[in-house]
Amino acid sequence: MPTLVFLEHHEGELQKGPLGVLARATSLEDGEVAGAILGAGAAALAEQAGSHGAAKVWVAEDPALEAPLPQPRVDVLAKVVEAGGYDTVLFAASVLAADVAAGLAARLDAGLNWDLVDLVREDGRLVGRRPALGDTVVVDVGWKGSPAIGIVRSGTFEPAETGGTPEVVEAPVELEDFSTRAAMLEQAHEEQAGPSIEDADVIVAGGRGLGGPENFALVEDLAKALGGAVAATRAVVDAGWYPYSAQVGQTGKNVAPKLYVACGISGAIQHKVGMQGSNVIVAINKDANAPIFEFSDLGVVGDLHQLLPKLTELVRARKGGQ
Repeated sequence: MPTLVFLEHHEGELQKGPLGVLARATSLEDGEVAGAILGAGAAALAEQAGSHGAAKVWVAEDPALEAPLPQPRVDVLAKVVEAGGYDTVLFAASVLAADVAAGLAARLDAGLNWDLVDLVREDGRLVGRRPALGDTVVVDVGWKGSPAIGIVRSGTFEPAETGGTPEVVEAPVELEDFSTRAAMLEQAHEEQAGPSIEDADVIVAGGRGLGGPENFALVEDLAKALGGAVAATRAVVDAGWYPYSAQVGQTGKNVAPKLYVACGISGAIQHKVGMQGSNVIVAINKDANAPIFEFSDLGVVGDLHQLLPKLTELVRARKGGQ
């Protein structure tokens, strides 16, 4: 049962999410698992895809694929699915992947399941698992036709290097007329220091308990000392305290770091959805009855305005003043 994984890349690097999906796909299959890398620099990334489990890598570097526009990628992937006979096409959740997956499903008249947190084979058929009812239950979902197209929730699977050299194949680039009508005039890149919240092993997140946007400096200092990234809740993002790109939760991003430090966060279900996959959750809140303590590994009841500076100082001292 051949599977194709869309391997999204930015600035010359394959993204962690798709590599994690590739790892899961290779653990499920007794057939070929292939990757598709589309855009500038695709060929140079084929070896990395092979070392993460792709037996075959389809690459295309046509100028029409240089901008991160979805429709040209739909055209190419449709041809690749046909040429390779793939019955499953998997994506890691991202803005671009969602657009491409939806377009591909429409093009191929195929079923699409999204927000998947696991994939299994039962009696030879692919079964996806996704949360429902505010992440209070997990349900099995399937596909009636072929190919089965699925979008996996970000942070669900970790990449795994298995070694190996892939067969590299040039993907056919035959674009529809309507696919060339959109052009990207400008692409803005957000300036940030340190890792993104999707890739960080450590995340320090701030909520309304900080009291104001100026107090996010406390969170930023601790995150820097720990070598991590800064996240925020929807409430503070909506209040304009911190950028939307840092929002974790049901309407933000899903993260799964090794350590998640929640500062002044009550722990509403919408936020829990986005960070419950963290390996260790530490909560700091002055309200001993805050819901977040119910699913934290370590809870600290106290004034974060006093605790965070001391914690940052201790971390720096332990790391030799860095």
